[in-house]
Amino acid sequence: MKRLTALLLIALCPGVALAAPPPGFAEKADAVRAQAGVPGMAIAIVENGKATMVRGFGHRRVGGGTVDVHTIFPTGSTGKAFTTAALATLVDAGRISWDDKVIDHLPYFRMYDHWVTGEMTIRDLLVHRSGLGLGQGDLLFVPRGKVSRAELVRRLRYLKPATSFRSGYAYDNVLYAVAGQLVEAVSGQPWEDYVRDHVLQPAAMIDSTTDNDRRFRIANRAYPHARTQQPVRGLGPLSRLDERDELGRAAAPAGGLAISASDMAKWLRLQLAHGKLPDGTRLFSEAQHEAMWTPEVIQPIAPVSPALQLTRPNFDTYALGWEVRDYRGAKVVWHAGGVLGFQSIVVLLPEKDVGFSVEINSEDSEVLFGLMYDLLDHYLDLPSADWPARFAADYKARREKAAVALAQEQAKPADAGPSLPLQRYAGLYHDDWYGDIRIEQGDGGLSIDFLSTPRMQGRLEHWQYDSFVTRFTDQTIEPAYVTFALDADGKVERITLKAVSPLADFSFDYHDLLFRPVPQDADQETGRAPD
Repeated sequence: MKRLTALLLIALCPGVALAAPPPGFAEKADAVRAQAGVPGMAIAIVENGKATMVRGFGHRRVGGGTVDVHTIFPTGSTGKAFTTAALATLVDAGRISWDDKVIDHLPYFRMYDHWVTGEMTIRDLLVHRSGLGLGQGDLLFVPRGKVSRAELVRRLRYLKPATSFRSGYAYDNVLYAVAGQLVEAVSGQPWEDYVRDHVLQPAAMIDSTTDNDRRFRIANRAYPHARTQQPVRGLGPLSRLDERDELGRAAAPAGGLAISASDMAKWLRLQLAHGKLPDGTRLFSEAQHEAMWTPEVIQPIAPVSPALQLTRPNFDTYALGWEVRDYRGAKVVWHAGGVLGFQSIVVLLPEKDVGFSVEINSEDSEVLFGLMYDLLDHYLDLPSADWPARFAADYKARREKAAVALAQEQAKPADAGPSLPLQRYAGLYHDDWYGDIRIEQGDGGLSIDFLSTPRMQGRLEHWQYDSFVTRFTDQTIEPAYVTFALDADGKVERITLKAVSPLADFSFDYHDLLFRPVPQDADQETGRAPD
């Protein structure tokens, strides 16, 4: 009804242009941002091939720097669609097909299982059905990492799968790094250069970049912020993070772009036009557009709180770099993204020829999803449900509940242990995927150093039995329980880890690591690649 009323007004008043967003939406969006304490935000909306809103709100960093339409924001996993678009151009050029075996293009590629190695296709890399667990392998490049992309691919053989191949869905980032390395092997250009030359530049996305070195030279960039001073991330005051402590560049094909609202509008228009550029040429063909939006894997549908029940889809799937689900009878093609200190969403309503994006320079996701469902309701002519308020209440309640649960867990540790004198826990320990950690004893007790991750160091405080808690110098890193297991002779046999917070991001996949002592007479080079 709202849309019909607007069209009648145009008919009666030819000089009045149709304003696609809801009346007062810019003001509401800015108020939602300010109430949540988000420093800056950028929104792009495209309808029927035209940008109807491209706006910046707030500040690039706490205390200064206005966000405008050209301010770039790191956009996290929304970048997976750019990696698939890059691959689509290679499919159109006849250099690959989606069902090529990965090993035919990357001869050193190996999964844990030899049969899976031989069967894994390019399509498999993109749809989260490899058998790896949720976020498995992420700790090697989250919060940062120093291994190369080629080395990341080489170490895949050490990641033991959680399920059988193609049996189900579990979101990962590491196989998009493989996809990026495959782009380089086929094209001769690093992923960063190929996406720049064959996706960003043809789409006239002139603000955006795949390269952090270039990004840090751009003055008009947003800075990261997060709430990290409470035991549960997301509560407490907002702090500015070190912008250079983001996703390790080895995994950039999984989410390493920085994009402005102006460029997001061009990307939305390109997607809604099925790959056709404004001049009539194509970035990718209709056939590749169809391939990228075709569901491949069914996702489990998680329960939601009663207040958010209308957002629960009837089906939820993953395509090539995109999620495809329904919302109250309408098809939605979308993806969310996040890196430390930033979050974003890109949403397409193909049947309405509408797309929009929201980018923020904090981790307050309730802002993104509240505005997302407000816009979906508007374009589907549904009654307003004040989604920002609902998501804000849900976000706060979940974190406060987790904080209470964590406080109860830590209130009464067992008054037992440690079993050994502290110096007997010290040493070099090795995980075939991650590499090495070093545990040392000093005047202040034990310390831990994750040697494949720059500046991931801190104290180990005794918790109970032979378990300790990390107290990282960098407080933005999720703390972990570090548990030593002893053999029959009372020597450390292995170390396992688990995130302390029940809401820790899945990329802090401590639980996937298994460290074993490195014999003292073995090679003591730290951070070495596995044999």
